[in-house]
Amino acid sequence: MEEWNFPPSYSNDYFPDPNNPYWFRDRETMDPEKRDELIVARIREVMAYAYDHSPFYQSKWDEAGITANDIRTLADFEQVPAVTKQELRDSQAKKPPFGDYLCCPESEIHHIHGTSGTTGRPTAFGISRRDWETIANNHARIMWGMGLRPGDTVFVAAILSLYMGSWGALIGAERLGCKAFPFGAGAPGMTARAVTWLGMMKPAGLYSTPSYALRLAEVAREEGVDPREFGIRVLFFSGEPGGSIPSIRDKIQDIYGAKVVDCGTMAELTPWMHASGSADTEGMLLWQDIVYTEVADPDTNRRVPYGEQGTPIYTHLERTSQPMIRMVSGDLTHWVMEDNPCGRTYPKLPKGIYGRIDDMFQIRGENVYPSAIAEILEGLAGYGGEHRIIISRGGSMDELAVQAEFDQETRRRGPDAVRALSERVEAEFSRVLGVRARIVMVEPDTFPRTDFKAQRVVDDRDLYHSLNQKRGG
Repeated sequence: MEEWNFPPSYSNDYFPDPNNPYWFRDRETMDPEKRDELIVARIREVMAYAYDHSPFYQSKWDEAGITANDIRTLADFEQVPAVTKQELRDSQAKKPPFGDYLCCPESEIHHIHGTSGTTGRPTAFGISRRDWETIANNHARIMWGMGLRPGDTVFVAAILSLYMGSWGALIGAERLGCKAFPFGAGAPGMTARAVTWLGMMKPAGLYSTPSYALRLAEVAREEGVDPREFGIRVLFFSGEPGGSIPSIRDKIQDIYGAKVVDCGTMAELTPWMHASGSADTEGMLLWQDIVYTEVADPDTNRRVPYGEQGTPIYTHLERTSQPMIRMVSGDLTHWVMEDNPCGRTYPKLPKGIYGRIDDMFQIRGENVYPSAIAEILEGLAGYGGEHRIIISRGGSMDELAVQAEFDQETRRRGPDAVRALSERVEAEFSRVLGVRARIVMVEPDTFPRTDFKAQRVVDDRDLYHSLNQKRGG
């Protein structure tokens, strides 16, 4: 395969022919069984490297009684104990700041990023210069597959801070030879300024979350600007479900007249674009020669057959500073192996990543994900663009209420139209999800919009009962 070395050493001068849809044709279109053989050999190399450089992996694998030489098939690899986020936090608490899974000298760290720490101790990412260049090359290759080319302008509409998403998009655009525009997000009035700059720059590509793309379109229309005037060809999203949810994807594509590409997994697994759609293939392709992905049973961490649901487990094949080897994501998805319109021979997540397993709630025996609720609402005429999901976990079963905005047209048509929309929402919840929910329609612009990931789930027993009383429950 092209430039298939470990440690990797990419040529930053390399570019394919502009008319070639593939960055590395052999790697992307080869017989999957042959690729799997090469991945097994690479896994042995990565494991041997990590064992030699990391006390974390040494003790973990010694305790399990497994070595790199034991891995002769991908089935063998499933015996390697999985890594959890808590283990990484514990490792960094024991050996700050980067943990004893750091496999390079601290003097080689080039960039520091990390998690926000909102749910506990933040996790620090120490990225070496070699890895930073590898990530840039990986992302440039995947962005090429999205249809972006050297000379295109790429508008990065995401916070440039700890968050790896914005930085990954930026360095991928730079390596691709694009005009990279790190606009950012989050400051007051910034979305209105983004409308102005998008009109001036006419970028070919825009990176953000799906929620922010919808908010940006709202602000553009308030400013009297049709988002199609920006001339964007490719919107590529990460950070939350949406890019592979048909009702949300189709709505955004219609608003901008552009292709939507869903991508992104975990910051720890940067290059996080290793799960990404392409110019011709919806959902997320698993670029297995960059990061090897298994979709596994959450209870056993063993792979499930294609066509079934599970949690992704990821293994870096080209990172050397903090390589993740069988890192459990805690997300839920399902995978398939089928012919892809783009000709790439990778497995695929046809509906992307649904969300985190612990985001799921159960309503009268039915498992429900916030992304499924968003999909229903976005597909209904009259929905105003934002909602809140209120769960009461106080009894033997979760109870569900949804506050959903109606749009200005529904407001103009009066109370009967609002009531009819509420009834349609209830009927769709029952038909699609098999659950009964308390639906409370609220005025347009009731809820604040976000420049980042939308936070729509509220676990509040008192609020649930208040809404229930409003509906006469």
